[in-house]
Amino acid sequence: MIDKRVEYSFEDDLKESLKNPEFKKVYDELEPEFTFIQALIDARREQGMTQKELAKRTGIDQSDISKIEHGKLNISFKTMRKLAHGLGKTVQIQLIDEKVKV
Repeated sequence: MIDKRVEYSFEDDLKESLKNPEFKKVYDELEPEFTFIQALIDARREQGMTQKELAKRTGIDQSDISKIEHGKLNISFKTMRKLAHGLGKTVQIQLIDEKVKV
């Protein structure tokens, strides 16, 4: 018997979900947070650093770093800066016109 299950990727699911205007609005509002989280994860991994090592550098509990990376903990700008500094980075924020998407 042939298995006729279809596999979907996250990207496929996201593309489909973004067709819903309400979902897209919420997703767009969260995009800057997603971008920061992904940049944090990428920088940490590029340096071959574990969450535990980043915790030691920043004084932020490893469990909180995990929550941040999973989008389960909202953080202040001060914490963003502390995490960036622990990675040898800095945070840059821009104010742009809402009608202009960069």
